[in-house]
Amino acid sequence: MDIVGPLPKSARGHQYILVIVDYATRYPEAIPLRKANAKQIAKELFLFSSRVGIPKEILTDQGTPFMSKVIRDLCVFLQVKQVRTSVYHPQTDGLVERFNKTLKAMLRKAIDKDGRNWDQLLPYLLFAVREVPQSSTGFSPFDLLYSHRPRGLLDIAKEAWEEQPCPHRTMIEHVSAMRDRMAAVIPIVKEHMEKAQRDQSAAYNRGAQPREFQPGDRVLVLVPTVECKFLATWQGPFEVIEKVGEVNYKIR
Repeated sequence: MDIVGPLPKSARGHQYILVIVDYATRYPEAIPLRKANAKQIAKELFLFSSRVGIPKEILTDQGTPFMSKVIRDLCVFLQVKQVRTSVYHPQTDGLVERFNKTLKAMLRKAIDKDGRNWDQLLPYLLFAVREVPQSSTGFSPFDLLYSHRPRGLLDIAKEAWEEQPCPHRTMIEHVSAMRDRMAAVIPIVKEHMEKAQRDQSAAYNRGAQPREFQPGDRVLVLVPTVECKFLATWQGPFEVIEKVGEVNYKIR
């Protein structure tokens, strides 16, 4: 989960986008916001959960809205585990970062000249993303979430051309078919995701230059300001106490 913005204010007063992507299905949601405050984010997260179910955990950066008491209390109430990326390694949430990049590129191509209609375009862009099969899973996000292909514009055109009505089934037959299909699909999705993770890890490692610190090492820390993450300053030196994660260290 992430916040995109501030963006140019739309005609409806929106300046931010709350982005939520389900890790298992790659199903994305992009919700326009007038303000990126904790109360609004909590409200939209609850509404999103009412549509697709309550997640077991959410991964966010350490931005102020996500660290607020409102969000923490909501997660406690819904029994959702909060997982946060490192301040200096936000790429941990790579799935959302890639979707943000895709969404921004699509918006740039689709908006009007004045750019004030971007919030009205989100449902159409989301539909396009949701019905496209993902290389990491082999299926579309819509397909995995709802266990059937979405009826899109090409399907409507095909039906009109062939003039063949959709077959009718009873509810029991429909649910049984969905369960059978998901039982067959899940192993395939798992295989695709594991391969995608291996490929992504290999690509990252080719360009990465790992740097490890040992207890006693003296280091500087890049500390961003509250107002703007670009106005960061180096502070220190500090002493490394211990390593507490793959890229995280305890210092003093």
